[in-house]
Amino acid sequence: MSTPQASAKITFPVRGMTCAACQSFVQKTLAQMPGVESAAVNLMLHSATVAYDAASVAPKSLIDAVNDAGYEAELPPPTRSIAAEQLLRDAEDDAAYRALRLRAIVSMAAGALAMALMPWHHDPRSRYLLAALALFTMLWAGRRFYVKAWSALRHKTSDMNTLVALGTGSALLYSLASPHDVYYEAVIFILGFVLLGNTLEARAKRQTSSALQALAHLQPDTARVLVGDAEVETPIGQLRLGDTLVARPGERIAADGVVLSGASAVDESMLTGEPIPVDKAPGSPVTGGTLNAHGTLHYRATALGAETALEQILRLLRDAQLERAPMQRLADRVSSVFVPIVILLALLTLVLTRSFSSAVAVLVIACPCAMGLAVPAAIMAATGRAARLGLLFRNGEALEQLNAVDTIVFDKTGTLTEGRPDVASFMPAPDVDSESVLTLAASLEHLSEHPLARAVVRYRPAPLLPASEFRALPGMGAEGLVGGHAVLIGKADLLVERGIALPAGALHPADAHTVIHTAIDRAYAGAFIVTDRIRPSAAPALQALRAMGLRTILLTGDQESTARAVAADLGISEITANVLPAGKLDLIRRLRSSGARVAMAGDGINDAPALAAADAGIALSSGSGVAEAASSVTLVRPDLMAIPQAALLARAAVRIMRQNLFWALFYNVVMIPAAALGHLNPILAAAAMSLSSLSVVANSLRLSRIKLS
Repeated sequence: MSTPQASAKITFPVRGMTCAACQSFVQKTLAQMPGVESAAVNLMLHSATVAYDAASVAPKSLIDAVNDAGYEAELPPPTRSIAAEQLLRDAEDDAAYRALRLRAIVSMAAGALAMALMPWHHDPRSRYLLAALALFTMLWAGRRFYVKAWSALRHKTSDMNTLVALGTGSALLYSLASPHDVYYEAVIFILGFVLLGNTLEARAKRQTSSALQALAHLQPDTARVLVGDAEVETPIGQLRLGDTLVARPGERIAADGVVLSGASAVDESMLTGEPIPVDKAPGSPVTGGTLNAHGTLHYRATALGAETALEQILRLLRDAQLERAPMQRLADRVSSVFVPIVILLALLTLVLTRSFSSAVAVLVIACPCAMGLAVPAAIMAATGRAARLGLLFRNGEALEQLNAVDTIVFDKTGTLTEGRPDVASFMPAPDVDSESVLTLAASLEHLSEHPLARAVVRYRPAPLLPASEFRALPGMGAEGLVGGHAVLIGKADLLVERGIALPAGALHPADAHTVIHTAIDRAYAGAFIVTDRIRPSAAPALQALRAMGLRTILLTGDQESTARAVAADLGISEITANVLPAGKLDLIRRLRSSGARVAMAGDGINDAPALAAADAGIALSSGSGVAEAASSVTLVRPDLMAIPQAALLARAAVRIMRQNLFWALFYNVVMIPAAALGHLNPILAAAAMSLSSLSVVANSLRLSRIKLS
């Protein structure tokens, strides 16, 4: 009998990757380790995410494997939050950007000086000065290319650094040996243009992760803790659950909590995308990282560290940007063989054309980076834009899934409606004591968390009696004993199934109302007429989806008359009503088997199987955690207009990914032969190579501004 795997997952930083070939090599190194189930390495975020069997491999072994491969990795401290990790990465990226910028500026200045000296390159003194400039640029500004190329050679692999090192190194050696032609200025400008491209690329990459950066900066470093009558400023890491915290006007909420005293309005826009501040009073929930606009709030900390909403959003966003989309597989396959093929082409060019300049141009114009950045850059820009809109994509694959859907199935209660049903009236059966029935029904429903049960309890809040033998009947109702009476409450079908006679017309309730029937001691006792308001954003959202050519379907466990009334208000023509959770799952499967690409939008535990079975699941964050875990997309704010925005963003993101991959491949297919045929000198080749990577990132950044309406 095999021992079950103890699956674990870890994300850690990997420094030193400069191109797609580096990324592919690190990923292959990790994936081939015994006990590793999967590995995803992200060039944009300089991170690796590894799923592994904890019984077979230790995290330290993963780190050692990456370090042995010539890159730099370390285990993140277990107590460091994602916000702290991001702030540390931001500081490292800023330092790296400044260093690149300085080296690029110095290299370009040295190149300008070399160009000025070239007319006198036959003069020994000028020649020595040119050689010294080239050596200085190589050893100081371009040192990392040669160090990385040597490390790759030791590990029997190759990457972009190999191409740059071979091109500039051979040009320098040729110039030192040749009595006539020299390429010192080419060496300097090649390094200068590559460094300039790296600098601009690093700056653009920082913009693609701007959402992560902005969210990470929401977390304050300290909080005001109320100790007796005094306020003590305390580091965030030292807070404890139950602490009473204070937020003054203009300060950020330090942790998730519940307001104890005070009144204010809190700006939650960075987390939800909702621009209007939310009023807070005693009993209101507050979220860490949001901004207290005015008034002083005293609140009790109910979630800290990894359990806060901000940390969970950061984790979802980071994981989405780390995961690899299926479209990336093509780039991975090409990148794994790209550099060896380019080296071979450069050698063939030298042999066939006897042009040293053309061979060097082939080496430096080839750009594996553009292919490596094509998909991750688009994913980062798209998921970052989504986060600012109050949308969280689970991963890059979710973008592709949502792009492909042609049908969206909507749950009714809590999704198209506000999910807070209220009892409008109670219709007692003849000759029953309505007060007694209300008390018995509310006492039983008090043990249920179902929204309809909560509505009954609110309608008859007190006095309540003890209930026992409570049993929830999913999709149907509930039963139990209250005060010695057998109480049954739920759908008409439930009472009919139990052999309880219903009055005429009870099976045909008024439109737009849900009816909950109740029986006491197996005798019909009356009905609750329940209303649930349609969300104001539902109608415009559905109209926008239909304008995009998407088919919309209403799916509900509620009775058909209620479903038809809601569907008529929203312009939905296809309805499936009165179904249990298994029926929702069956509908999704039937639609998919018929060839439809289906998205399911829901918010409840009952929706989780259907959300997971759909091509793309869309969950409202106001719903259960189970629903969100089963979904591809989570709406942080309950605004259904976010769904057409998500669909438009997914379409735009996939379009940008395809454009990036096409241009990255097209560039190499066209420019490498052009360089081999002598149409480009090495300096122009280096400039073109740098611009190709930058163009991919710049094209992806359009997703930050693209119109979503």
